[in-house]
Amino acid sequence: MWTVNANGAEIPVIGFGTFELAPEDALRMVEHAIQAGYRHIDTAQIYDNESAVGEAIAHAPVRREELFLTTKVWINAMRPGKLEASVEESLRKLQTDYVDLLLLHWPNPKVDFQAMFDSLNAVREQGLARNIGVSNYPSDWLGRAREASRAPLVSNQIEYHPFLGQKTLQPMLREAGMALTAYCPLAQGRVFESETLKTIADKHGKNPGQVALRWLIQQDGVVAIPRSSREEHASANIDIFDFELSQQEMGEIAGLADPQGRVINPEGLAPSWDVD
Repeated sequence: MWTVNANGAEIPVIGFGTFELAPEDALRMVEHAIQAGYRHIDTAQIYDNESAVGEAIAHAPVRREELFLTTKVWINAMRPGKLEASVEESLRKLQTDYVDLLLLHWPNPKVDFQAMFDSLNAVREQGLARNIGVSNYPSDWLGRAREASRAPLVSNQIEYHPFLGQKTLQPMLREAGMALTAYCPLAQGRVFESETLKTIADKHGKNPGQVALRWLIQQDGVVAIPRSSREEHASANIDIFDFELSQQEMGEIAGLADPQGRVINPEGLAPSWDVD
């Protein structure tokens, strides 16, 4: 499995996402994902499936140390004291002593910014999280976060797929030694409707989703975490290491980006995004 080195963290370039998976589906699919070769599993407190993910990992045919496990702190637990307690609760549900990566799930302008990052760093220093980072942070928030954190941040998990460019954040993350972890990498299935992706996929004997994922991981410092509730789709999503896209193909796919291409933009949570 390829990895991205992000400020010392070795992150497998393909992870299995569990967003919107009910607990019974998360249990079934994480078990399958590990059997299919995934070594990077992503969950979050708000997904309400940490216990199922923990159950799957506890019974996995691989050692815990072989897995890279990510969870995220929800916005109602970002104040000092609450953050630490929420992480301890996550670890109990996940049946593990630590997570490999702990992220702040969304920007929260209602809490003391420095105190929030002091608590995040304290969790890392206690060994409850090996690495820390953020999610859904645009460039202005990311700059503040890097200044506030004592430890290097290793990832910003953001929406990224062929229909949404990240021309502002991507070079900023690369310069900071951070990974760009792409969630919603298949644009919730939209990639399968693209004639450009279909044509490239036919040339390589792959499907458009595999081409979109390959496009992501061929970029320096990019990790992708596709989610699926179907075993055959999860298996296909990791079957992307036996072909390579040409520079021309990479450019054609990048050309699909559209300012209106964002899929995840929840009112009341989303910050002011970078205009790319």
